[in-house]
Amino acid sequence: MKTQAAVCRAVKEPFTLETIELPELRDDEVLVKVVSSGICHTDVSSKNGVISQTFPILLGHEGAGIVEKVGKKVTRLVPGDHVVMCADNCGVCPQCLSGAPTYCLDMPALCFCTDPNGQSATGADGKPILLKYFGQSSFARYALANERNSVKVRKDAPLKYLGPLGCGINTGAGTILNGLKPKPGSSLLVIGAGTVGLSAVMAANLCGCNILVSDLVESRLELAKSMGATHTINGKNEPDLAKAIRAICPNGVDYVVDTAAIMPLLTAAASAMAIRGTLALVGAASADKSVSVNHWQTLTHGHVIQGFIEGHGVPQLFIPQLVDLYMQGRFPFDKLMTFYPLEKINDAVQDQHDGKIIKAVLEP
Repeated sequence: MKTQAAVCRAVKEPFTLETIELPELRDDEVLVKVVSSGICHTDVSSKNGVISQTFPILLGHEGAGIVEKVGKKVTRLVPGDHVVMCADNCGVCPQCLSGAPTYCLDMPALCFCTDPNGQSATGADGKPILLKYFGQSSFARYALANERNSVKVRKDAPLKYLGPLGCGINTGAGTILNGLKPKPGSSLLVIGAGTVGLSAVMAANLCGCNILVSDLVESRLELAKSMGATHTINGKNEPDLAKAIRAICPNGVDYVVDTAAIMPLLTAAASAMAIRGTLALVGAASADKSVSVNHWQTLTHGHVIQGFIEGHGVPQLFIPQLVDLYMQGRFPFDKLMTFYPLEKINDAVQDQHDGKIIKAVLEP
């Protein structure tokens, strides 16, 4: 079928709105009418070549919408179901079978379109456009997704707000709720008050943590306070992050959640962790970056450094839980969002880059 889509034809090139032809629905796939699709930092990193990517490609991996058609082997979904599309997984590797699908061994092929036999759409010029980015390619009015990565959600929840649950919000909240599982009263620093960081703040607030947030934008720090942050650190005014942390928590913080991936900040934060503290790596940097920590301090203080991908849980279980929390008024992620029509995608990317907004969400 034909659909309008925002296609990226070359590295660092702007998106172009085009009419493309989607391939025939496979037996394990669903056709989704996209209601909302968040723009994630990973989309922009792929577009700009920070993450190695082949072009042309249809990006987008935070889609939510309504199932219009299902393949012959689909058993969990029917037309009319509301779904959030998350990162795809194979479902059969050791990681998937052990309940860790976000660490699927086939993630590069399934999410970054590196499989030479992967699916493609057809452009107006008759040439192929890579499809199924993160198993969905949701920068379009319609998307093909697999049953595995299409999470059924309650119909009374507004779909326009649910797209970013597929990645950014899921990632921040899941790092806290599925990964770190902090105890009430523990101290936790979030570096970066973007979508992922503020989602971590809201989750840490549910856990009863003392929450520190570091960022350069005062308005974002104020928003963090409204979501449960007990202390904020503006890096423009307090450039020595370790000193600022120790001024608030003399014995150091129990947890650091980094969403910025700025290596000097990671080193500083690690040096200000409490004994047996944990540094959670969440933000993505280019593959050539390395973080430096003090070996002796890491050893003798029992520090843990761990990466967390896509919420560190099972999306089919976790995303509906986040929707329930939102509907209860306990997880107000809608406060992060600004909406744009699909044809304004380049404006949305620029506004997000400039810090004018937190989370850009497309409404195809």
